[in-house]
Amino acid sequence: MPKYFMQATYTADGAKGLAKEGGSSRRKTVEAMVKSLQGSLESFYYAFGSSDVILIVDLPDAVTAAAVSLAINQTGAVQLRSTVLITADEMDQAAKKAVSYRAPGK
Repeated sequence: MPKYFMQATYTADGAKGLAKEGGSSRRKTVEAMVKSLQGSLESFYYAFGSSDVILIVDLPDAVTAAAVSLAINQTGAVQLRSTVLITADEMDQAAKKAVSYRAPGK
C-alpha cells in the first residue's frame, strides 16, 4: 500500500479548534478517517515550525490521497501537503529503469 508523508498547518480557526478539542481528539479523528478509507495511520506528531502536524499514512492509492487532501483543505481550518514515499527497493527499481531525457540547452 502506498505510503504518504503529510504535513499540516493550522489556520487561526484550526488552532482554536485544536485548543478546544485537544491533540488526542484530533489524532483519533484523523485515525478514524484513514481507517474508513482502508488505510492505516503509522505516525502522528505535533511539531514546531512550518508544520503543526506530521503524519505518515498508508492509503490504497493516489486518488484516495487526493480525496483526503481535498476534504481537509476545503475546511479552511488546515492546510495539508502530501508527499508520496517510496522504499529503498522501489528506488533501486527506478535507478534501473531506462529513461530518455535531454537537459535544456544540451
